[in-house]
Amino acid sequence: MQVRDYRELHERLLTRISSVLLGQEEVALSALAALLSGGHILIEGVPGLGKTLLVRVLSKVLGCEFRRIQFTPDLMPSDVTGGNVWSAQRGSFDFHPGPVFAELLLADEINRAPAKTQSALLEAMQERSVTIDGTSRPLPKPFLVLATQNPIESQGTYPLPEAQLDRFLLKVNVSYPTLDVEKALLAACAGGFDSERLAVEAVIDRATLLEMQAVPETVEVSAAIIDYIARIVAATRSHRSIEVGASPRASIGLFRVARASAAADGRTFVVPDDVKGFARAVLRHRVVLHPDSGIEGLTADDVIASILAETSVPGAAH
Repeated sequence: MQVRDYRELHERLLTRISSVLLGQEEVALSALAALLSGGHILIEGVPGLGKTLLVRVLSKVLGCEFRRIQFTPDLMPSDVTGGNVWSAQRGSFDFHPGPVFAELLLADEINRAPAKTQSALLEAMQERSVTIDGTSRPLPKPFLVLATQNPIESQGTYPLPEAQLDRFLLKVNVSYPTLDVEKALLAACAGGFDSERLAVEAVIDRATLLEMQAVPETVEVSAAIIDYIARIVAATRSHRSIEVGASPRASIGLFRVARASAAADGRTFVVPDDVKGFARAVLRHRVVLHPDSGIEGLTADDVIASILAETSVPGAAH
């Protein structure tokens, strides 16, 4: 598959998703970027903003298998991974796969599960496999985790540790729709739209998706762009408002998603805008602000924006 084919398919996917997920083009774009970069995405927002709908639409347009796990405080690791069950007829243990054995996995309200269950998902996200009773079992290809969490509620939640947050390629904040978008949503409901009965046709199939995932690896990244990415991430480790900066995994993540951004734009090389466009989504969950920054009303996005403004942009992209 060539970059021009990638761009055409990407535009068709984005258009089909955006036609259902009104007013959430940025979220749809980020989900596609994570998927086509081989990463996972954490979506944060209050209930009712279309986070679950996004995953359902993605599964339909991509022609992939979709499963959902509703994370709760009593959820056990085996409820995610599956386990071995004794079969009296066979006289042996049979493996029953859990919902993690899917191509698209929605981890709904992931911060409601205890650490032991979260760590079971962490292995799946990082290793693309799960180990049960000493046996490692590979997960399907592609494999994408879209996790959601509510930023408001804290009762009965278990904040994700930094190690698990770092496994997410992108973190996207979903905001309330504009007045015009909300009116358009109501008009669609009046016209018979029902999110529970989606009639969305597939744009591609699993084989084509795997071909698309290989295209960003052919995109050229110049030494100047590599230096630009490294300087942005390194700046998070010395910035006055940041207590804990981003790790090299953030540099690699920004590198990968910048390549996917360039391919989506039909280019065979990365430009600084590809890097800047996804810097916040790659870094916002990987930095810990100084307590004083919170008192001053600063957010991670504010600090990352200042780093981008202070970091000199390379004059030549390739």
